[in-house]
Amino acid sequence: MHRLIAAALTCVVAAALAVGAALGIVAALNATPEQPNVPLVHFGSSPSGPDPAETGPGE
Repeated sequence: MHRLIAAALTCVVAAALAVGAALGIVAALNATPEQPNVPLVHFGSSPSGPDPAETGPGE
């Protein structure tokens, strides 16, 4: 009977540890700041037309 209680207690502690780790990981992921959604490349046209230095061959 003592071994059965020890095994059940071990399972309960392991389950509680797993739930705590999962909640900790979720909290850590939610704590990261939002990344800015700023594009690195802009495909807009300039008012003066394309710059000859920026155009590639054949353009």
